[in-house]
Amino acid sequence: MQRLSLKAELKGNSYPGRGIVVGRSQDGKYAVCAYFIMGRSTNSRNRVFVPQEDGIRTQAFDLSKLEDPSLIIYAPVRTLGDMTIVTNGDQTDTIYDLMQQGKTFEEALRTREFEPDGPNYTPRISAVMNVKAGQYDFAMSILKSADGDPQYCIRNTFSYPGCSAGEGRFIHTYVTDASPLPSFEGEPKKVDILGDIDEFTDLVWNSLNEDNKVSLFVRYIEIATGQHETRIVNKNK
Repeated sequence: MQRLSLKAELKGNSYPGRGIVVGRSQDGKYAVCAYFIMGRSTNSRNRVFVPQEDGIRTQAFDLSKLEDPSLIIYAPVRTLGDMTIVTNGDQTDTIYDLMQQGKTFEEALRTREFEPDGPNYTPRISAVMNVKAGQYDFAMSILKSADGDPQYCIRNTFSYPGCSAGEGRFIHTYVTDASPLPSFEGEPKKVDILGDIDEFTDLVWNSLNEDNKVSLFVRYIEIATGQHETRIVNKNK
């Protein structure tokens, strides 16, 4: 698979929706993850990321403008031991709870399906990173309707035993802006991961469509020690 420019992928798509990038830093020292949200409606754009003890949550920026919270208020990132869970919905909690009970990432996601927001039927995208004793592996998943048919849920899981320095995988909810919104297709894209945490954060944030971007989370986890640094960027301030 050809390695793509993450910057070009983001700049070339005005509405990838919500996206997860997981990989390894350019210097090879860090496991990297990024999660961004975008929005077209007032309700979707009325959000910020706020830190929590074990990750982050979405929160309404202006409570007076909050309409339906069901699909926009959730914990995108939670940590469970040596694992970091990143998703675009409340399946974060499903993965956390069932993996805590000894289930696998894939088993947990078999209990869920795409979002009930027809006609888009937004895919649920998820990732889990495992950084332990100097070793690093990760998996990614997408749950989506069969070409917009809500009778059928397609569940794809992709497992990676690690990756090269400066490389990552990128999955997002929508192919592009359209009506209805077409779901992501294929294996997560192989993309470059450039720079330190601040350079990478700036690259992702500045490449997202100015009108539609809402919030960004980036974490660099030192593979040797498990220590991490986090950056959060919110358009609403």
